[in-house]
Amino acid sequence: MCGFVGYVNQTDIPDNTIEKMADRIRHRGPDDEAYFADEGAAMGFRRLSIIDLAHGKQPMYNSDETKVLTFNGEIYNYREIREELKALGYEFRTDVDSEVLIHGYDAWGPKLLDKLRGMYAFVIYDRKTKEVFGARDHFGIKPMYYYDDGQSFLWASEIKAFLDHPKFVKEFNEKLLPIHLSFEFIPSKETMFKNVYKLLPGHYFIHKDGKTEIHQYYKFNYDHIDENQTIEGDAKKIQGLVDNSVKAHMVADVEVGSFLSSGVDSSYVLNEAAKLKPIKSFSLGFNNSKYSELDWSSRFAKKIGQENTQITMDGDDYFDILPTIMYYMDEPLSNPSAMQLYYLSKGTRKQVKVALSGEGADEFFGGYNTYLEARPFEKYQKYVPAGLRSALAKMVINLPRFHGQRFLVRGAQPLSERYYRVNYVFNYHDRDKILKNKDLNVDSGAYTKHIFDDVKDKDEMTQMQYFDINTWLPFDILHKADRMSMCNSLEVRTPLVDKEVAAFAATMPIKTRIRGDETKVSLRTAAAAELPKDVANKEKLGFPSPIASWIKEDKFRKRIEEAFTSDVAKKFFEPEALLEILQEHINGKSSMQKIFTIYTFILWYQVYFPEDTTADTVSKVKITK
Repeated sequence: MCGFVGYVNQTDIPDNTIEKMADRIRHRGPDDEAYFADEGAAMGFRRLSIIDLAHGKQPMYNSDETKVLTFNGEIYNYREIREELKALGYEFRTDVDSEVLIHGYDAWGPKLLDKLRGMYAFVIYDRKTKEVFGARDHFGIKPMYYYDDGQSFLWASEIKAFLDHPKFVKEFNEKLLPIHLSFEFIPSKETMFKNVYKLLPGHYFIHKDGKTEIHQYYKFNYDHIDENQTIEGDAKKIQGLVDNSVKAHMVADVEVGSFLSSGVDSSYVLNEAAKLKPIKSFSLGFNNSKYSELDWSSRFAKKIGQENTQITMDGDDYFDILPTIMYYMDEPLSNPSAMQLYYLSKGTRKQVKVALSGEGADEFFGGYNTYLEARPFEKYQKYVPAGLRSALAKMVINLPRFHGQRFLVRGAQPLSERYYRVNYVFNYHDRDKILKNKDLNVDSGAYTKHIFDDVKDKDEMTQMQYFDINTWLPFDILHKADRMSMCNSLEVRTPLVDKEVAAFAATMPIKTRIRGDETKVSLRTAAAAELPKDVANKEKLGFPSPIASWIKEDKFRKRIEEAFTSDVAKKFFEPEALLEILQEHINGKSSMQKIFTIYTFILWYQVYFPEDTTADTVSKVKITK
């Protein structure tokens, strides 16, 4: 587990540039560093040693040293691939998974990617052809960014590494502001920095002679749903898959721990891991708070005979760390649970280098309650003609709010506009009220309509899951898991976000994902065979926090008010409208996510574009070196 940087060489770049870029992401790999440079490219590497601690240094070379590799992640089936390569005559000098990549690319080129099971981002530079090849795992567990302005080509595990390259032009991508306000992230290859792009999950790039080509090698789909499957049969299959995946994710030459909340996903993962060896678990809660899950998690860990460490935080911890969080995130992300994940990772890293986590179960197995709303909308659209639905929506949209108004308005919209994650924070009308430049506002539904179009022949629940797997999972859930763990030099592994698990999940019909009002019913049935019934059936909490209450406290409200009247706020927003949202929340109308999205954006902008802020705000950013 590591971090890497690189760039296509140019004659006027200072010699220490690659070292400075790598040092910027030292948190991803504090154990070792190494570099490569020739007239074509420069590559830097920071290592967090997990497997074959004495070897596996990178950059790594192929047999004739014509190709150079930097790699971040873990390949869980590397031993099987290594045997294939040995049969082809390749010799191995280490027991690390990275050597499989360099020899595998030699043998199969991009077809290597079809064989891999794991979480990864890696770059291979061909010294003969001057070609750069970069790839990212199937679901976006590990990050990969590139900067391409037509003149310079850079790549890195995190955007912040580009700041130390003299050819990087740091510009705010203002046209994406309304998209961020809608989704709380950018659901595409674009980023909030101009000319900086994400390599999307399941994709690879080839850069040569100043041109960059992007190719897709994997795409999750629902083309093979089997309506004959049953809950009992699917649960049995899930049991075997989870058992196999947890075993694969436990391979390490250092101690592996596990995150533990009160929910079924992390409890199931911990329980399976504990069958293999004793394993420490780590849980986060709040001081004197009804939101704390510590009683649940500690009770479960004790029940299965495993050690549990409780980590706590309060409102001061939460708000004090926010500027630092925005620095490590690279882009603004307003998921309130990120701060909990930061402190959980920080506490976990004091005892272990690797932690298992339960991300992915909700997306693949149908765990979000919002999927249930598909049923009433499908009935409404079936029995009420489109013209009448449209007329009703127009009639009620400007009336004083009443019970059912929102349903009638949304009932006239296609799912690509109606699904709540599309206008997750601010809808079009909300954005129009707060944006200073009204011309920036766009239809956020149009921005992601192509994702729904991919599965337009499927039922609405399936479309929602497909959307979440392609947006919410990589750009929010996995993004924050990587950043908040790696900024604490902790490797987080996600056994439920796995190629084999996903392949089976794609075959499951709705009836084995959701039964009545019971979400991820097959996964819960599988877990119930292994866990106490109250844990397997526990309602999803989603890593809750008391932030809505904290915002109402004077000392935290004042921080937000200062941000909402700052120069940054005046540059992009109508401050009066922002203060109105804050006051509505104080008066009892829940506007926490709106407040938090604006507040974290302002903090992020102040961190990355400090010419628009005061020295006092910048000093709050505690950058770990």
